[in-house]
Amino acid sequence: MLEAVVRSSLKQRIVVVVCALAAFGFGIHAAQNLSVDAFPDVTNIQVQVATEVPGRSPDEVERLVTIPVEIGMTGLPGLTEPARRTSPASPSSLSFSPTTRRSISLGSW
Repeated sequence: MLEAVVRSSLKQRIVVVVCALAAFGFGIHAAQNLSVDAFPDVTNIQVQVATEVPGRSPDEVERLVTIPVEIGMTGLPGLTEPARRTSPASPSSLSFSPTTRRSISLGSW
């Protein structure tokens, strides 16, 4: 049976080429009219500063490290107010969210 298909394809080369070109044309048309559903990334970028000072209590770390870092970072342009967190893993943690989409790796907001 496969031999009969190959023989008829070789005898009617023009029909095979026309069918191949038609399939190619339909594929190009379908690719150009393909709708792409892209959803934007709505999560905000966050910079987290975790501090840990061995031998100090969490209250001392907050008073000596966290609050000065928070005050220093608050004056930077383009940052939201910091969110302060405490956890057993890190006595203090600050999270800042830039209000612009600049590159954090460049260090300039």
